[in-house]
Amino acid sequence: MIDHYHYWKHEAILADLDTRRNNFSVVCSNLYNDFNIATVIRNANAFLAKKVILYGSKKYDRRGTVGTHHYTHFGHCRTFEDLENEIKILKGTYGTVRIIGMDNIPGSFPIDEYSWNSNAHYVLVLGQEQFGIPKELLDICDDLLYIKQYGSVRSLNVGTASGIAMYSLVSNTVG
Repeated sequence: MIDHYHYWKHEAILADLDTRRNNFSVVCSNLYNDFNIATVIRNANAFLAKKVILYGSKKYDRRGTVGTHHYTHFGHCRTFEDLENEIKILKGTYGTVRIIGMDNIPGSFPIDEYSWNSNAHYVLVLGQEQFGIPKELLDICDDLLYIKQYGSVRSLNVGTASGIAMYSLVSNTVG
């Protein structure tokens, strides 16, 4: 917690954050209990996402969030139908919603060349280590983006990639 909030009560911190949240949400695929979810949640707090939606299992190791899960709004979608309903709610709330999958698969576009629309609410869809984004989620994405890499590693871990994606989105949509 930053020093600014040091003596604030939980409810006051949450209320203050809610006045400044950025226009995006995050969907974390958690079909196989990914250990990176805590890092994604911590990043979502750092970049002030409106909501984190867990798709699949609700269970994850909260220790890695270092308390930021207390200041993050959550949704849980056990099934794809639940997720479709959640996205309908987002569309009803925010109007223009763009669903962006983050994966380095054929057909993905480089994130650093993507034109973010500051008037849209984005839903960043993140897959899991070793499995990527499930097909049913890939099928609903408006765009697929990847992060350029220059070394020999095949991919970044989901926690690291989520931070880069959220930074790109926020730095290109917030005045």
